[in-house]
Amino acid sequence: MEPVAVGLIGAGPWAEMAHAPMLAKGPHTRLAGVWARRPEAAARLGAPVHERIEELFDAVEAVAFCVPPAVQAELAVQAAKAGKALLLEKPLAADLDGARRLADAVAETGVASQMLLTLRYAPQTKDFLARCAQIEAFGGHAANISGALTSGGPFATPWRLERGALLDVGPHVIDLLDAALGRVVGVRAHGHPLRWVGLLLEHEGGAVSEVSLSMAAAGDLPPQRVEVYGRLGSARLPHFDDDPLSVVAEEFAMTVRRGGGHPLDAARGLHLQEVIAEAEAQLNTP
Repeated sequence: MEPVAVGLIGAGPWAEMAHAPMLAKGPHTRLAGVWARRPEAAARLGAPVHERIEELFDAVEAVAFCVPPAVQAELAVQAAKAGKALLLEKPLAADLDGARRLADAVAETGVASQMLLTLRYAPQTKDFLARCAQIEAFGGHAANISGALTSGGPFATPWRLERGALLDVGPHVIDLLDAALGRVVGVRAHGHPLRWVGLLLEHEGGAVSEVSLSMAAAGDLPPQRVEVYGRLGSARLPHFDDDPLSVVAEEFAMTVRRGGGHPLDAARGLHLQEVIAEAEAQLNTP
């Protein structure tokens, strides 16, 4: 299969550490161009730098995004209208209206879309979800606790510092529990967005799950936990340090060549954003 020519929008630290190497190393994709609001940063990524985003669209088959959620929601609509397949970061947008506009643009144009919910690409996760399907699962819990917003590292970005763990790591955790226990149809939230958030998720079919999220903790912190229980047993997602980005690139290339159909598409991102928006509304209600 001819490598898919992918353009990258964004040139921040995470683009340099993850997105650009993932797309450039092949064999399924090649990094064919970069556009960023800081051309000097884009020049470090080892691909042609385009001054105008329209020039990037003309040079590539697909576009990957590594920008804040509000920027992604705006520019991905433009890319979809230009007929480009989309490799999207989570969350889909900064708010539900932006997520709806983007998902609608993908549906209307028919372009392929796929989200970088990285945990879902790991073989350990696929084994975990296969086990969940065997145990007649009725409940579970998950915790993602870190100090990512306190260290001054690459994840302490303005939108994360403003919105907290729910918008950042929430999509990963909610997506996993949704895949393991059934579609989330209700959420109850409590806590503080910048300290500790607790969620009670209600799933289609009657299962329930509980989530704890924080990016403001300190000390010796445990790895992420995701556990599911059922009538015929239990399943636990093991801790792993594998890098699933090569799988992301391979599956995205297949998605582009097939013309769509990936389960982690923009519609999936919209569903997760709907759950998060409802939880945020509850957290912000006195």
